[in-house]
Amino acid sequence: MPSTFRIPQADLSGVFGRALAAYAGRLYGEVPDSAYVMLHHRPLTRALLGFERRVAKLSACDPHLKTYAVMASAATIGCSWCLDFGYFQAHAEGLDEEKVRQVPGWRDSTVFTELERDVMAYAEAMTVTPPEVTDEQVASLHDRLGTEAMVELTQLIAVENMRSRANSAMGLTSQGFADSCDLAPLVA
Repeated sequence: MPSTFRIPQADLSGVFGRALAAYAGRLYGEVPDSAYVMLHHRPLTRALLGFERRVAKLSACDPHLKTYAVMASAATIGCSWCLDFGYFQAHAEGLDEEKVRQVPGWRDSTVFTELERDVMAYAEAMTVTPPEVTDEQVASLHDRLGTEAMVELTQLIAVENMRSRANSAMGLTSQGFADSCDLAPLVA
């Protein structure tokens, strides 16, 4: 289903738009639909891009756990754009594609470790409204991950909540990134 663009697409013909399109083309093969919306507010776009670049460099938490958590959050919200892009990124990062495909249905899957399942349960608990995070969840993950990784994981889930909720509100849906790497989800 193509994106509905509840906010009209921005014109990418200006200097900043062309630079962003060229950059996105090199990284992803095309311009993400979210860029067409965000470019209506260039200062915010610059701020978010800078923030995302810094967040991407964080390394206290295992990258696989972060991917599973982010995708579980996107699946809980129902953001098909974020899941689509998440599959694409997981493929590019060399993650176990069979596991990544099963994140939206992780509760019924047998491929995940106990820690991975606990991370995805935590992501879901953070994402539902109101949040359902328990002291026991945090204590258990904190004991196994450590303080720095726990803080990083928590903030990355919160960042994905921001992304997924914004993309869903703007009408963005799957753009076909996962199709480019033949990584279609087993469940949606």
